[in-house]
Amino acid sequence: MTEYTAIVKQSGDDWIGWIEEVPGVNCQEDSREELLATLRITLAEALELNRADARSAATENFEEIRIAV
Repeated sequence: MTEYTAIVKQSGDDWIGWIEEVPGVNCQEDSREELLATLRITLAEALELNRADARSAATENFEEIRIAV
């Protein structure tokens, strides 16, 4: 399981948040708990879309290699 950093804050009556490491993953909810759940779902969807896009762009004869930073 990979960990990511959620930046969250209350803004008026709502909670807003972002995933620091993945641009475009941001959400707004009524409660902190709902926000964290939605961020998890949105992050998982964004990662899967990115994977699908990368595989589609590579078309065929590609190799997947895990790297760590």
